[in-house]
Amino acid sequence: MERIHNFSAGPGVLPEPVIRRAQEALWEQGSTGIGIAECSHRSPQFDAVIHDAKTRMRRLLGLTDDQHILFLQGGARSQFYMWPMNVLRGGRATYLNTGTWADKAAVDAARFGTVDELFSSKPTRWSRVPAPGEWGALPAGTKYLHYTSNNTVAGGEFHYVPDAAEALLACDMSSNFLSGPVDGSRFDFIYAGAQKNVGPAGVTVVVVRESALADADPELPEMLRYDRQIAKDSMLNTPATFGIYVIGQVLRWLEEDVGGLEAISARNTAQADTIYGVIDASGFYQGKVDPGSRSRMNLTFTTGDAGLDTAFHTEALAAGLSGLKGHRSVGGLRASLYNAQTGAAVDALASFMGEFERTRG
Repeated sequence: MERIHNFSAGPGVLPEPVIRRAQEALWEQGSTGIGIAECSHRSPQFDAVIHDAKTRMRRLLGLTDDQHILFLQGGARSQFYMWPMNVLRGGRATYLNTGTWADKAAVDAARFGTVDELFSSKPTRWSRVPAPGEWGALPAGTKYLHYTSNNTVAGGEFHYVPDAAEALLACDMSSNFLSGPVDGSRFDFIYAGAQKNVGPAGVTVVVVRESALADADPELPEMLRYDRQIAKDSMLNTPATFGIYVIGQVLRWLEEDVGGLEAISARNTAQADTIYGVIDASGFYQGKVDPGSRSRMNLTFTTGDAGLDTAFHTEALAAGLSGLKGHRSVGGLRASLYNAQTGAAVDALASFMGEFERTRG
């Protein structure tokens, strides 16, 4: 059976060369005689896998020696509470509320200290992100500034890195992680669910600066302490070995096949511009986010008619275009164009949109 085009918001599309290599590695990785999903996480075989993944990620993000890479479990959502649990400890933090997951992260953080929500686009259904500095000065004593760089649900994206002044900078990068150049050394805490841009579901990538943990709560259970996870190289328990292998292969693809983050950014922007071009030239489709805040990863739009939106994603699936139904909380339509999305898929979607408008508009 021929593979169809996958526009799912996650788990998202993976690069075909990575899928092919993973197929082979499941049976036998290299000449080890053992498949990657079967090998011990304590073995030299897996040690080489995790070392390669970390080395490539460190290089792509431009990390410094005091920033540690962890491969954890529990999804990005577990980091909503794990980060403030470690560092907030009754203190004060600022959250920029630009989407569903940013909203939920702030709620969890408030369990461990005071949360100042200095910007929120929730009243306009998260139609935009703030302009640089729009939130004003951070309150005195702010421990960290937290933002979500891409809104998977509503389709907004920060196209800059906020200035945290003297506070720590924390970011949920789940749905635009490694989609373009970013100076990773500016961040004290980064987290991202792998299943959007860099791997399968089951691994959460965390980058944490060691100095940010100076006042971490020593009474937390070991599994919830970043310092203990660092000391054990993400292996306080058995890590998601196969998922980490796939992440390493995606990073290899990004570096060696695509040509790095500048190249993938240009590709992502061109693909998003193709679909936004159809929307903007149309009197039939409407984008759901202000143009200056539009995501390159999750493109949200609607016909303005719920019945037509349903017909669109239903007929698209029959035509081999999967995953175009909008998130259940906001409705409408959504096309996710993650790093591994293909030009053929984007062209097919643009063509379908044109034909659907011609016959239904």
